[in-house]
Amino acid sequence: MNTKILAAAILLAAAARSQDVPLDLFSGLMPKATGHVEVTLDASLLQMATRFMSGKDPDEAKAKSLIAGLKGIYVRSLTFAKPGDYSRADVEKVRAQLKGWSPIVSVHEADEDTGIYLKTDGEKIQGLVILSAEPTELTLVNIVGSIKPEDLKELGGKFGIPDVGDLADKAGQKKKEEE
Repeated sequence: MNTKILAAAILLAAAARSQDVPLDLFSGLMPKATGHVEVTLDASLLQMATRFMSGKDPDEAKAKSLIAGLKGIYVRSLTFAKPGDYSRADVEKVRAQLKGWSPIVSVHEADEDTGIYLKTDGEKIQGLVILSAEPTELTLVNIVGSIKPEDLKELGGKFGIPDVGDLADKAGQKKKEEE
């Protein structure tokens, strides 16, 4: 086998392990989507981004400290022309890939199906996934590294991470109750 191909395969395997959730989960739905957003920020890109953040601005300083423990932020979001362009079964296929992750928040309403999942090693958080299904939008956020669920609120609206508002508070509350 060509050494360059072998090296590339090893790097891809290492990258796949670091993000822990397959990023091609939505690939079958892409042809149905009218638009999509992909954000891929590995550790080196996150560290570079923090260099542009001001330590004087309180919001940026907080985000900068939160990013320090992260290995990556991966966002995949699809937009659809009308409700029904994807099914609940499509969402369940994505959820099935989260075996080994602990669901800490689940919201199931007529027009919203959102879950927050944690991957832990003992008491240490290794990653967090947000899966949000709305009538015309399907979003997966995978944050790899050490983060507290209640800190999600601070990262909302930055790096392609949606504003999860009260969900982040509920996640933090549930995690504290479990400790």
